Amino acid sequence: PLLNFVSGFPRGCEAVMLCANFMANLKSANTSTPAEPGYAMPAEWEEHAATWLGWPHNETDWPDKLDTIRWVYGEMVRKISAGELVRILVRHLAEQKLAASYLKRAGCDLKKVQFIAHPTNRGWMRDSGPIFVKRKNPKSDTAIVHFHFNAWAKYDDWQKDRKVPETAARLLRKHLFNAEYRGKDFVIEGGGIEVNGRGTLLTTEECYLHPKVQVRNPGMTKAQYDETFRKYLGVKNVLWLLNGPAGDDTHGHIDDICRFVNRKTLVLIRETNRKDINFKPLAENWKQIRNLRLEDGSKPEIVPLPMPAPLCFDGRRLPASYANFYICNACVIVPTFNDPNDRVALGILGELFKDRPVVGIHGVDLVLGSGSLHCLTQQQPHNFISPKS
Repeated sequence: PLLNFVSGFPRGCEAVMLCANFMANLKSANTSTPAEPGYAMPAEWEEHAATWLGWPHNETDWPDKLDTIRWVYGEMVRKISAGELVRILVRHLAEQKLAASYLKRAGCDLKKVQFIAHPTNRGWMRDSGPIFVKRKNPKSDTAIVHFHFNAWAKYDDWQKDRKVPETAARLLRKHLFNAEYRGKDFVIEGGGIEVNGRGTLLTTEECYLHPKVQVRNPGMTKAQYDETFRKYLGVKNVLWLLNGPAGDDTHGHIDDICRFVNRKTLVLIRETNRKDINFKPLAENWKQIRNLRLEDGSKPEIVPLPMPAPLCFDGRRLPASYANFYICNACVIVPTFNDPNDRVALGILGELFKDRPVVGIHGVDLVLGSGSLHCLTQQQPHNFISPKS
C-alpha cells in the first residue's frame, strides 16, 4: 500500500484522503518552480526539524567494513539526535530491528529516531535524499525539490534511491517540485551545491560542466545551470570553483572542497605539499575564488582548511577532507583521520562556529566509501523562521 511504510502512519480512509491531498499538492506545485512562490534553500546552520540518513547495507561501498560503518552511524546518530529528530531509511522491518540494536548499544535515544521503510541502492542521503526549500511569505513553510538522482552518472543501480524524495513528500505532506530543464529531468546532487541562505550558491565546473566524465545533464551550459539553480533553489548568485580532490568518485562535489560557515565566510581546502597530486588542482581553486563575489557584491572571507596526509586503500587514493563536516542543531560533526591536522582543522572550525560545539568523528572507515559525514546526511529545515537565518 502507498502509505504503509512507516510505523504509526495513517491508514484506511485517512490514508486515502492524505494520498488525494498529496497528489493535489504535487499537481499544484508542479505548475511553477520554487522561486516563483518565494521558496529558497536555507543555509545548513539554520534550525533543523530533522536529519535524514540511510542505514548502510551496500557492501560494495565499504568492502569488509560494513559492520564497522554501522558503529560509526551509532556515533553520528548519538551526536545529531541530541538536538533534532533523526529519520533513517531502512529497507524492511528486519533491517529496522538490526539498526535499532546497533543504535541502542551505541547509547542513542531511540525516541529521537524515526525509521522509514524505503528500499535503497546505497543511501547517501546528501545526494539522493530530499532537498528542502523554504519560504517566509505569506507563511513560513517548506517544500521538497526532486532533482532526479542517477548515482553520480557513474553506477547503474540508482532506481530505488531516486524515489526517496517522493517518499519524503508523502510522509511529510509536502509539495514536491519536479526539477527539469527544457522538459528533461534535471540531475544534481546535494553534495554538489553549497548555499549561504542569502542568495549565493557555490558549485564546481569539474562536477557539472565536464563534457565527457560523469555527465549529469548532457549539453547544458554554465548559463543554463545558473538559470536552473535560480529557479529551483531560489538563489540569485551562482559561483563556480574548478576542481575537487583526487579519489572523489562524484567527480568534484563542492562539499569536499569549500563550505560556508556563515553568510559571508567560506572555508576552502588547501594542500601545502607541492609533490601531492592535489596541490595543483586545489591551488587553482584559490586563484579562482579571489574573483568571486557574494550576492551583495562583497568579497567573501576565505579561511584555509588543511588537508590530511594521503589516505589510500588497496592502492586507491581516498577523498579524505575536513570540509565534509555536517552542521546540525546540537553541534558540528567533523571527520577525522588519525592525522596531526585533525586538531588543526577542529581548531579552525571551532573558532568559526561560536554557537555550537565542534566535535570529531572517526572518518577513516567512512571515506573508504568515497564519502563522509556530510555525504551521508541531509537536513530538513524547521517550518518556523530561525533566529539564525
